[in-house]
Amino acid sequence: MITEQLDFTGRTAIVTGGGTGIGYATAMQLARLGADVVVAARTVDELEAAAKRIADASGSRCIAVPTDVKDEEAVIRMVEKTIEEFGRIDVLINNAGGTRMGPLESIPTRGWDSIFELNVRSAYFCTREAGKQMIAQKSGSIINISSGAGENGVKGGAHYSAAKSALQMFTRVTAAEWGRFGIRANCVAAGAIASERVLDAWKVAGLDADEMGAAIPLGRTGTPDEMANMIVFFASDAASYITGQTIGVNGGPALGGIQLD
Repeated sequence: MITEQLDFTGRTAIVTGGGTGIGYATAMQLARLGADVVVAARTVDELEAAAKRIADASGSRCIAVPTDVKDEEAVIRMVEKTIEEFGRIDVLINNAGGTRMGPLESIPTRGWDSIFELNVRSAYFCTREAGKQMIAQKSGSIINISSGAGENGVKGGAHYSAAKSALQMFTRVTAAEWGRFGIRANCVAAGAIASERVLDAWKVAGLDADEMGAAIPLGRTGTPDEMANMIVFFASDAASYITGQTIGVNGGPALGGIQLD
């Protein structure tokens, strides 16, 4: 039954960027489905408060492990702490990411590199280190969080589009190499997901969320919980024969053509 396949009792999940937005929503869902959860991010107070809310709401164990995922040694310590506390790693959600937009001709080299460090290199660190435990267990599920920019590109985000596209290919190759160990790797590409921080960023950029939503086939922007639904599905036994895939949670495709009434 599908309900049994969504049971995470006895499993441990790491969620990077787990203190807010999509990461927080995903960590909360996993905990409510029985998982022990490690949430990781840089902002200590915010992260610890999130871990407490998740534990109180779910009854599952949830610990905060402050981590800069761009720092290789910090990622190693995060994984070691997870094993120390829970003894295993069953799910890894590489959710930490982000960008600063700008025209291609003015993106500095350091700015380009920093976007790849945050969106690709960090996922490599986390996957490699958590993967060692998953390989030993002969099981595991890895979900990388991408963006529609990685599928279609976005003007003003050449570095971000390239990084998220790279993350999607990294997902595909991870699935191909590690399937023999019982490890699955999939990717969820976010569309216009209106988390609190994203809404703030849209306001700064002069973007109106309602106008953006009106241009989407379903007529609205998405929520962090709607992203989390797909992430949790990929992490669960309900997706046991799905690996190497990227799926968009975006409210539908934007197509050209004639105007329809």
